Parts: sequence; structure tokens; C-alpha cells
Amino acid sequence: MTLDRRRALQAFADYAAHYNAEDPKVKLKIDHTYRVAALCDRIAASLALPRSEVDLAWLCGLLHDVGRFEQLRQYGTFNDAQSIDHAAMSAKVLFEEGHIRDYLDDAAEDALLQTAVAWHSAYRLPDDLDDRTRQFCQILRDADKVDILRVNVEVPMEEIYNVSTQALRQSPVSPAVVQAFYEHHCVLRSLKQYPADNAVGHASLVFELCYPESLRAVAQQGWLWKLLAFPTDNAETSETFAALRSEMQRWLTEHLS
Repeated sequence: MTLDRRRALQAFADYAAHYNAEDPKVKLKIDHTYRVAALCDRIAASLALPRSEVDLAWLCGLLHDVGRFEQLRQYGTFNDAQSIDHAAMSAKVLFEEGHIRDYLDDAAEDALLQTAVAWHSAYRLPDDLDDRTRQFCQILRDADKVDILRVNVEVPMEEIYNVSTQALRQSPVSPAVVQAFYEHHCVLRSLKQYPADNAVGHASLVFELCYPESLRAVAQQGWLWKLLAFPTDNAETSETFAALRSEMQRWLTEHLS
């Protein structure tokens, strides 16, 4: 596959231009897309992949959230549980509606790209993926998880989770969510009952990162610690987050050494 990155960037910009860039939620996903593409590039390069493979990883990042714009237009939310599977919508826009050809003419990697996009937000990848496809899925999933930490700090939690400040500051944390964190894996969406559960759930994404470069990016950026410095008026929640920060520091130090 030969990729013209300038063409791909223009194709994404042209598609996003159909939506209101003055809407903070639209801008959020545009900015997130560019950062995820850059992180995919960084992670792939750290694996010493050939340039064409690094380009492919970068393209996965650029494509992964194109369905977010239609999700927002149709449903007014980025909450998949309250609307649609945004990854499936991204795959639909690209491969059913044919927008993938706006990015590149060569269809040789369409199957891999479609799989990476369609599965990037799933709890687990399918068991039957070939090794190469799995690697690109993992690169994209890592990059997306790393930048989600930033998004959850830079954007007010009230806006992301559609809750009031009062609800956030008084929120408890579900025991099942805390248990999943201490088991060092992602938190199932079905376990989340309270607003604070979302912050714990997003922090737990770190446990699922596959590549050392992804962990290095987390450590360098510092968004994880800001996310875990959860503002709360609930004394029990404050104690819970203090313990979670301690456990994450222990775990991250161990896995970065």
C-alpha cells in the first residue's frame, strides 16, 4: 500500500467540514482523531515496522472515529449505550458508503482497515484474527486509550458524561468497578452505575495497553494522574481514589521498569 498522507488528511478534513466545527463536541473529535493518528505513528515506529506499515497504522488512527460525527448529528450524544455503536458507524461510513476511496485508491488493505476500525472500541478483540491484523488493531486500540485519558481531563466531565456538577461531586464508586480496577482490566460498561465510575473505568484502560511505547506515552503526558485526582465531596469516594492512585502508581512503575 502506498499512502499519500496529505491526501488522507484532506479527505478527513473535507468529511469533517460537513459538520459544525464550532460545536465543541465536533472539534473534540477532530482534535482527538489527529492525536490518535500521531500516537499510532509513534507506537508503530517503536516496533520498527517498515514505513508502509507505519503509514497503515497512522491511517487506522485517522479513520477510526469518522462515525462519531454522524452519531452526534443523529443522536446528540457520544454515548454508545444511548445511541449507536460508533465503531460500527465508522466502518459503515467508510466501507458501505465508500468513503474509504477518498483516502486511498488501493483496496489491498481494506479488510484490515475495516477490522481495525470496527473493533477499536470493543471490550475484547475476536480470537480468530491473524497476527498482522491483530497487531494493527492493538496499535489503534492503544493509541485511542492513551488519548481518551487526555479527553477526560481536558473536557469537563459534566459534558462527557451528561451529568451535573453536583452529581459528580457526590458520586460514590461502584464496588464492582473498584474490583475490576484492582484486577487490572477494563471495566465493563454494564458495571458502571455512578458518574465517578466513568473516571475509574477510563483510568483502567491503562491496564489493557499492549506496547511499552504506549505506557511511556501515558507516563510522559500525565493525564492519567489528573484523571485520578477526581474532584469529590464524598469522603468515601475521596479515599477510594487515593487508594486507586497508589495502586496505579505501583502497577505502572512495575511495568515501566
